[in-house]
Amino acid sequence: MWSTIDSLKSRQAAAAVSCGNTGALMAVSMIRLRKIPGVNRPAIACFWPSRNPAGFNVMLDVGADIKADADDFMQYAMMGASYARNALGLARPRIGLLNVGTEEHKGSAELKLAQELLQANATAGDYDYIGFVEGSDIPSDRVDVIVTDGFTGNIALKTGEGTARLVSDFLRETLSSTIWAKLGYLLARRAFGRLRVRMDPRQVNGGVFLGLNGTVVKSHGGADELGVAAAVALSIRLARAGFLERLAARVALAKSAGQDAIPGAQGAGKPQ
Repeated sequence: MWSTIDSLKSRQAAAAVSCGNTGALMAVSMIRLRKIPGVNRPAIACFWPSRNPAGFNVMLDVGADIKADADDFMQYAMMGASYARNALGLARPRIGLLNVGTEEHKGSAELKLAQELLQANATAGDYDYIGFVEGSDIPSDRVDVIVTDGFTGNIALKTGEGTARLVSDFLRETLSSTIWAKLGYLLARRAFGRLRVRMDPRQVNGGVFLGLNGTVVKSHGGADELGVAAAVALSIRLARAGFLERLAARVALAKSAGQDAIPGAQGAGKPQ
């Protein structure tokens, strides 16, 4: 793991992928790569299956740090918007702040202050701030980027993974319970196949460390060859897009709108 990050620091590699322990990988990455100037706390961003045309939403932080204040949420929004542009080709991502309700009076003092910051910086960050979102909005088409702290984000992520496995197990048990259920499965096998591919977490394996001087992708420790290949493909896509430089510019609010779009991607070439 140390050698992998060292190759990134020495520019022998444009991106790094690891299936190792998340905490150890973050610690090594922080020590060797350091944070982008202006970033207080790095974040881990992941894809979440959704009803959006791209098929996924972005959520961060999902476990880099359990704490976050209003300024951290602001930086997460900037980095998440940049990641959504590069990874999903969204010209102007919609940002939502995860809360216990959508009403403005709900939530902690930090969330209310963060809401003011996200609203005030929407133009500079080239994103649309839609306000507070709830857990039920994470897979919806109402938002593109969900901003939260690492404690909440990690619980939501692990809950989603566990629920998906439970539903899959229940469905398998039900479809094999009787001869009629087995016959029904045979008749709808192609539809179930398409659903399995769409919901397969291996297709979007890989959480990206945002806020470091290097592109690091954390693959799930139990990923098979398909999952690891997806993480490697993501790292290649980000490296070719020059994502690291664009992310640093976005955090510093130093570049003009539109620089984050990948040539050829949805929204590329249009004002952002």
